[in-house]
Amino acid sequence: MSKNKFGLVGQAREELVKRFLGRKVGQETGEVSVPAAAQAGQREIPEAFCRFDRFPGYERLLVPQAAAKRLGLANPFFKVHQGVAGADTHIEGRVFINFSSYNYLGLTGHPRVNKAAKDAIERYGTSSSASRLVAGERAVQRELEESLADLYGVEDCVVFVSGHATNVTTIGYLFGPKDLVIHDGLIHNSVLEGIKLAGAARRAFPHNDAAALDAILCEIRGQFERVLIVIEGLYSMDGDVPDLPRFIEVKTRHKAFLMVDEAHSLGVLGESGKGLHEHHGVAGSEVDIWMGTLSKALAGCGGFVAGQRALVEHLKYAAPGFVYSVGISPPLAAASLEALRIMREEPERVRRLRDRASHFLSLARDKGVDTGLSQGKAVIPAIIGSSLKAAKLSNQLFERGINVQPIIYPAVEERAARLRFFISCMHSEPQVQTAVEVLARLV
Repeated sequence: MSKNKFGLVGQAREELVKRFLGRKVGQETGEVSVPAAAQAGQREIPEAFCRFDRFPGYERLLVPQAAAKRLGLANPFFKVHQGVAGADTHIEGRVFINFSSYNYLGLTGHPRVNKAAKDAIERYGTSSSASRLVAGERAVQRELEESLADLYGVEDCVVFVSGHATNVTTIGYLFGPKDLVIHDGLIHNSVLEGIKLAGAARRAFPHNDAAALDAILCEIRGQFERVLIVIEGLYSMDGDVPDLPRFIEVKTRHKAFLMVDEAHSLGVLGESGKGLHEHHGVAGSEVDIWMGTLSKALAGCGGFVAGQRALVEHLKYAAPGFVYSVGISPPLAAASLEALRIMREEPERVRRLRDRASHFLSLARDKGVDTGLSQGKAVIPAIIGSSLKAAKLSNQLFERGINVQPIIYPAVEERAARLRFFISCMHSEPQVQTAVEVLARLV
């Protein structure tokens, strides 16, 4: 009898296989069957582990919904709009004053923006159909990136198909376990998800507190290779603005990278809407990573990163969220490019937005509405302090022709539940006056 390389033959080899695999080897067919003990273990798996309605997150979601139903509160979310959502909108056949859109400069639905998108469809179709690394470039994609780089005064820019994914893939790819990402305590979820993906150490510093950031870095900077500091240009929940020069000074002294999320500040801050660097009179090249979205002031969909050419080339050739994702749709790229042109040609839109937001904030504070940290730059919260109360107030305003969404736990702490008003340059002074008067009366 011949032996195998373990010196085993026949039955001895079969017994080893059975002991090693914990299974019974079929004598005739050679099939392997699961032993009775394993089958019993299979039956012991709880039902909750194979049902979507038993996911803990879903069960938690049902609790506030049940409470709202008991109180007779209608669901304030996912209302269907029947046209362009600007300063006003059509819902259920009614016209509402609308404060739930990021259409800050009124460029979504603008005739020139619509035409640019239609022309791009005629030329390129509706999709890039593949990753740009695979399918190649469309001229409009590259022109948008060059225009954004010029806006910030930096070397280059890369556009992604999602703003949220831009932060996730950029941070997740560039940084790793030997690095630290330290961020403002009120930073956006996309940054937190990017840090998880990176596997980097994470620290938060108190909101807008550059001195606290400095103190933390003095203590722990030496423990890490690369350090990334992340702040927002305009905080989307609270509507306040960081002291950019101070953060630049801190990052420079500690040899760190500084990333600014401009999702809500592009088109809003600065005399001509160029964002946080224009607001503070700082050269764009002083910040290492400019991140922004196309879905707000620029009337499209997607995100971008602008900065040094080495940063952009690195992301374009290796970041999973770019390499393995379809390129931005040509009509969306064309829409954002045209919106950017209009923003630069018509700075009065930015000035009008600033005037309307400042007026809203002043009226609200005069009437005793808690507007938190807002500086009157397009985002103005009304702090209610209870998720159920915020939902109820949103419904009451809706009944009176005002559309504004509640921001509830866990998006914010329960005691910070609020209504969040987004101001557009297209809002009229009477619309602002009406909204604040009704809000103050209901509060």
